[in-house]
Amino acid sequence: MLLDEADVQRLLRMDEVIAAMETALAAFSQRKVVQPVRTVVPVADHQGFLGVMPAYAGALGVKLVTFYPQNVGLPTHLATILLFRPETGELLVTMDGRLITEMRTAAASAVATRHLARPESQVLGILGSGVQAHSHLEALRLLYTFQDVRVWSPRHAQAFANRHRARAVASAQEAAEAADIIVVATASTTPALKGEWLTPGTHINAVGATRPDWRELDDETLRRARLYVDSREAAGMESGDVMAADQVVGEIGEVIVGSKPGRTSAEEITLFKSVGIAVEDVATANLVYQKALAEAQNQNQ
Repeated sequence: MLLDEADVQRLLRMDEVIAAMETALAAFSQRKVVQPVRTVVPVADHQGFLGVMPAYAGALGVKLVTFYPQNVGLPTHLATILLFRPETGELLVTMDGRLITEMRTAAASAVATRHLARPESQVLGILGSGVQAHSHLEALRLLYTFQDVRVWSPRHAQAFANRHRARAVASAQEAAEAADIIVVATASTTPALKGEWLTPGTHINAVGATRPDWRELDDETLRRARLYVDSREAAGMESGDVMAADQVVGEIGEVIVGSKPGRTSAEEITLFKSVGIAVEDVATANLVYQKALAEAQNQNQ
């Protein structure tokens, strides 16, 4: 079976991906998933990276993903996901993974937000205006009714605001100050969010800067926030922000299953730093595959 991005878009719904990520992240932290840290091959001649991300969690698969930050006219992330029959190793499906990467990243942040942010959160600040800004807004609007959505970006904030019923602001500081939830989804390799801007009780989702020598959060943010990750091992190897932090409180999967505490007071600042892990891709791809099978069966009846 071969599924392109249009097929994935037709079959996948964000609310279903959020549910799948909650299950996958819990299973990962309960050590029910077989998954090495991703292998990353730098393509230095062209300022790109190739990542290989296999996982077995009932479903068996691998994502091949490229990251070319300088792409113009093409997405910076492109991906293909393969699923195999666990019993025999036969290839079941090849599917485009770009949209899956976009959606599962935001869905994982939504899961973290549900467990770490204050339930009464009403103000969302977004740093960035690309695909992750879009997908995070879609996912978080399924969980919260925001009274104010502010977006800052060096170039496209107003266009994003016009498309998504948000409010463009002039600076990252204006987007972040007094926000209940902040999404950091920029292409920056140096800190875009400063801890001095944060209000007590804020929750932050940070999804960029997934290289050891890149940062999107300054030292003051890391000092003030209680830090949670998707994978201790992966984040500790891949994230410059996590490597600079004093302590990781836990994996978000541990919070889901109750083995580690989440937010313990209304004043705490919580931070979910996501590098993206293979089980998220395989679980989402399996969701797409099962729906494609059901669709094909219905058409044959």
